[in-house]
Amino acid sequence: MTADGGELRTARLRLRRWTTCRDDLARLVDLYGRAEVTRWLGGTPSVTPVELVARWRTVAEADGRFGVWALELADTGTVAGTVLLKPLPDGVGEVEVGWHLHPDSWGRGYATEAARAVITRGFEAGLPEVYAVVRPGNTASVAVCTRLGMTPLGRMRRWYDVELDAFRLMAPVVVD
Repeated sequence: MTADGGELRTARLRLRRWTTCRDDLARLVDLYGRAEVTRWLGGTPSVTPVELVARWRTVAEADGRFGVWALELADTGTVAGTVLLKPLPDGVGEVEVGWHLHPDSWGRGYATEAARAVITRGFEAGLPEVYAVVRPGNTASVAVCTRLGMTPLGRMRRWYDVELDAFRLMAPVVVD
């Protein structure tokens, strides 16, 4: 994985900030307008795509460890979805890793690869742990959590005022 400012690269992916260019906005509308995606997110976003991008920029500007990235396929430039690393709402410093992929990109390991990249970035920036929250029944996201080595914590209603399956990954211990 390589990093260049807010951009991350893996073997197959380029993680970059979302923009308000026409192609990005069109992909956001397509991604977050799909019932098969938003059923796991609690519904479609309540703001316009431009406002969504602005909110995501604010996350990164508030603390450089965090961000919401467009997950772009390195070989084609197609945006496969979103990966995020941000504070959990109403938490006490807990940080969430999450992924929202377009159905045309499901089942290829992109969520795991992208999440691993932003988790590594977070740990390198000093985060002691990261969490993932998954709607019950979302077996694909549970599988990503498992591949990432996350520990299941059970069902919680702590952060989003809805019952979610919580997972945690602790930063590796560095021995000098």
